[in-house]
Amino acid sequence: MTVADQIDTQDRLYLEDLHVGRCFTSASHAMTVEEIKAFARQYDPQPFHLDERAAKDSFFGELVASGWHTMAITMRLLVGGGLPLAGGVIGAGGEVSWPRPTRPADVLTVYTEITEIKPSRSRPDRGMVTMRSETRNQRGEVAQILVARLVVPRRPA
Repeated sequence: MTVADQIDTQDRLYLEDLHVGRCFTSASHAMTVEEIKAFARQYDPQPFHLDERAAKDSFFGELVASGWHTMAITMRLLVGGGLPLAGGVIGAGGEVSWPRPTRPADVLTVYTEITEIKPSRSRPDRGMVTMRSETRNQRGEVAQILVARLVVPRRPA
């Protein structure tokens, strides 16, 4: 268990604690060949995720992680403290893009900015927050961009 896993629920943020422009940085995660292949075997069994030799002849020219693996790591980093929301990181839709592949030995960190906050009129106990996250490698190169709408609870009375 990491320090990020141990965030006290009292430290979680409610809708009232957020403002447009507020930024968050997650912990980091180092990708390994073994992890990339294990994820691919189970969820995205394409040759460029599974075999170094086959990957050399692919579009990527080398072994790379599945974009969905990068997304799963992003979610883990957000939930582990990179976006400490009360009630959890509850998605209501979004868009994801992968401008560059994630490779073995990349160290991923998620940088998130709150871009919009809309309190609900029909549900006074919550609101919608739009966030933009960039998952970057150790060189600061963007491997993934996620723009998501999240359901965030208001602080209980």
